[in-house]
Amino acid sequence: MSRHDNRQPGQIRPITIEKSIAPHAQGSVLISFGNTKVICAAMIEESVPRWMKEQNVPGGWITAEYSMLPYSTLTRKQRDSSRGRPDGRGTEIQRLIGRSLRAVVDLKKLGQRTLWVDCDVLQADGGTRTAAITGASLAVELAGRWLVEQGKIKELPVKNRVAAVSVGIVAGEVLVDLDYLEDKDAEVDMNVVMTDKLDYVEVQGSGEESVFSASQLEKLTSAAKSGIEQLLAIQKSALG
Repeated sequence: MSRHDNRQPGQIRPITIEKSIAPHAQGSVLISFGNTKVICAAMIEESVPRWMKEQNVPGGWITAEYSMLPYSTLTRKQRDSSRGRPDGRGTEIQRLIGRSLRAVVDLKKLGQRTLWVDCDVLQADGGTRTAAITGASLAVELAGRWLVEQGKIKELPVKNRVAAVSVGIVAGEVLVDLDYLEDKDAEVDMNVVMTDKLDYVEVQGSGEESVFSASQLEKLTSAAKSGIEQLLAIQKSALG
């Protein structure tokens, strides 16, 4: 099957990473997965959430916020603030980003501080959550390096990098890194998050149009692993 943008089934979209896009953040990147563009910025707050203080939990915390800017989609997307309630999808995605980052950061080494990670979608063309996780991993690492450079902590609190990619079955074929046109027609849709040791952090999969077999699941996770290996190499070259 030929994909509409002439990619091979296992080929990710062109990825670009621009560092230090938000000057006031301690770590930031603009990451593009093809036409999906997300700004990921990490800022440090010198305190921890109240529940951590009350329960005497040692170390720090990472929390993520995700939003799609009004002009990120073809028709204007209303802001949560003007709707008066948070978007359920956005809430689910920011929890996924937070879990993915906490899985690879040593919170004790972070010390008694909170790392706020904001992921704002500038342009959406499928895979916004996977781009956000892949970019947020770099923003957090840059913020960790800043803490070390400032003498606030002794060593980088980041244990591993983390990256994520979407995979799906479209017209019976397993495809990696689906854009919007592919995603809307997918029979099976999955998001896979892995560390740079290729351990799974999270797998979110559902049969959108149909059920899927154990052998299809194996093909999907294998394709995701290959896509994530490509992303990890790009992350490495971006941060050195």
